Amino acid sequence: MEFMDYKGMEKSCLRKRNRTEIYYAHPYCSGERGSNENNNRLIRRWIPKGTSIDNISKDFINKIENWINNYPRAMFYYKSSNMIISNI
Repeated sequence: MEFMDYKGMEKSCLRKRNRTEIYYAHPYCSGERGSNENNNRLIRRWIPKGTSIDNISKDFINKIENWINNYPRAMFYYKSSNMIISNI
């Protein structure tokens, strides 16, 4: 029910193009939801739930992205995504 109007959620009221894309987890793939919820939790440290993202600068988004990519994770034996990528 919460995504019945997904096209309306994707549209921007200020621009002609979409503001976002909606993605769904595959049925019976519980691992996809966990990763999604964990990333939402990390983003919420910077942007509280309910905050409009229309006025958030691209530089601030890049700062959050950089922080997440350098955040050590237990599933990677306390290495960050960037540390793993740099070892390839």
